[in-house]
Amino acid sequence: MKRTVLEMLSAAAVNYKDNIYVSDKTDEGWTSLSFSRVEELSSFLAAALINQGVEKDDKIAIMSEGRSSWIISEYAVLKTRAVCVPLSVKLQPSEIAFRIEHSETKYVIVSKNCISRILEIKEQLSALGVKIIYLDEKNSDERLFPNVLYYEDLLKKGEENFLATRLELIQRISEVEENDSVTISYTSGTTGNPKGIMLTHLNYWSNSHDAVQYFRLEENLSTLVILPLDHAFAHTIGFFCATLCSIKLYFTDSRGGMRNQLKNIPLNIKETNPDFLLTVPAITGNFIKKIKDGIAKKGGLAAWIFNKGLKNGIIYFDDGFKKPSVWKKFFHYPFYALAEKIVFPEIRKTFGNNLKFFIGGGAMLDIKQQQFFNCIGIPVMQGYGLSEASPVISVNQRHRHKFGSSGGVLSGIDCKILNSEGKELPVGEKGYITVKGLSVMKGYFKNEKATSEVISEDRRLNTGDLGYMDKDNFLVVTGREKAVLISADGEKYSPEEIEDAVVNCSDFILQCVLYNDHCKYTSALITLDNARIKSYISSHNISSPKKMFEVIKKSFYAFQNDASYKNKFPQQWIPSVFAILPEIFTEQNKMVNSTMKVVRFKVLEVYKNRIERMNTPEGKNSDEENLQILADIMK
Repeated sequence: MKRTVLEMLSAAAVNYKDNIYVSDKTDEGWTSLSFSRVEELSSFLAAALINQGVEKDDKIAIMSEGRSSWIISEYAVLKTRAVCVPLSVKLQPSEIAFRIEHSETKYVIVSKNCISRILEIKEQLSALGVKIIYLDEKNSDERLFPNVLYYEDLLKKGEENFLATRLELIQRISEVEENDSVTISYTSGTTGNPKGIMLTHLNYWSNSHDAVQYFRLEENLSTLVILPLDHAFAHTIGFFCATLCSIKLYFTDSRGGMRNQLKNIPLNIKETNPDFLLTVPAITGNFIKKIKDGIAKKGGLAAWIFNKGLKNGIIYFDDGFKKPSVWKKFFHYPFYALAEKIVFPEIRKTFGNNLKFFIGGGAMLDIKQQQFFNCIGIPVMQGYGLSEASPVISVNQRHRHKFGSSGGVLSGIDCKILNSEGKELPVGEKGYITVKGLSVMKGYFKNEKATSEVISEDRRLNTGDLGYMDKDNFLVVTGREKAVLISADGEKYSPEEIEDAVVNCSDFILQCVLYNDHCKYTSALITLDNARIKSYISSHNISSPKKMFEVIKKSFYAFQNDASYKNKFPQQWIPSVFAILPEIFTEQNKMVNSTMKVVRFKVLEVYKNRIERMNTPEGKNSDEENLQILADIMK
């Protein structure tokens, strides 16, 4: 048997024939399709695509929110031996155009929520001969783009003419090879033009099997798919792993647009009662803020029990790996147990009745977030990976985990920590994280130079991340190589842990970016939660920007007194000065990419002058600009 994702779907259609695979929210409620029905519908659509002239190795892009028709469309594309190009719903028209032209895409499958951005580049697409397949009902958009094909029409035609195309389809499926590309997924392009990551059937097959086996994921669980399907993490764990253990995928209701989708998450969680959720730090961070705000509004005894229980629970559980001492059991467990009996169950109800855990990826998850969710009874099993590795490299297990780490390495992956000369480093010593295995990408599409820069001759991938293996065999990721700070004496340091510590221990700071490029001291750029500041100003009768600045300054350095971070960071890397910025980093100002990560080089470029001023004696000792920004907020 060939190791392909089509074989995985075929097996699921037999083993889990009538089990629910995918579900969408409609006006009639949740509408579901079984594994066997997805197999059947994808064959009908594949037959229609073949009749439209789709050939082996043609590229077909999909730009849509997560939904059943994406799953069916991608399987259909693969059955024709074409290649899927997943596009983020957050891309701007110029970014879409680059990806479509570079990948040599011939068709774009697009939803109503994304069609407007496609229409903005319709002349470019028409010149390239690109055709549109529209996932939603016929409407006025047909006038705006010539020769639109409709998903429902293609399904119908594919079914009607299936017998005539069946032998051709069977032949193509039988010719699918393990090394055929499944997707060309583009990087976020934070350091130049994005690169197209070619992931094969064998890449996805091996990573899915390794992840399910290592995590010990049981059968018949369900999840609400919050992350976009173009996200490598959601693509593998949500899309393909589901076929191995019959996971029900519910897609967040996006009717009415992508903003509505965000608003619908809490309601959809309660409606679908998922067993687990896939998440990234930005999402869990938002959950924490909402939980804490809700508790603060309640106030009184409930707030006291919550805060006391959380504080003592964090001390009691420690890093989740060490066994609690008798001292902790006696002095800290009772407060935690009280909160677990009275407050934490009510918090868990906001996530439905069944939620057992999160699986975290996408970026490093700060230890404070891991401790918080463990305390309230819904732990985040943090993992690590990157798209070039399909993407999962390591993950914490429910039965064996350590907060602050990215878990153990999957059994099918050979992970080594190397120094700059390529020599393997011992346990506990930080270096470059490299991996080798069946899940390492084929390469970058039409970019052999970039491929050779990250994959060695023996197929070992340099992830570009720094980290180490600890004494208990947990992988600890410390940051990106490209993000390192360099002091005046040439010493290097990864800033992400300090940045996370600042944000997680502050009531007012939303984002933090550290800077040190051969400077005498480290500086920082921060953005503020204006709503929280205004609320604090009102409740504490603050009228002076200077007084509020002192509050924020104290909040900035709060991490130094937190048990999770105390004495953890070398003094020279703790910022001596920080600049408050007038706006937060967003996708709109291009300072956050489509995977919710801060685009560091862009932030440093935009605020270059502010950084330069902070690194002068006058700038270091002047709070004038910070006070002016606070004065504007207070107005």
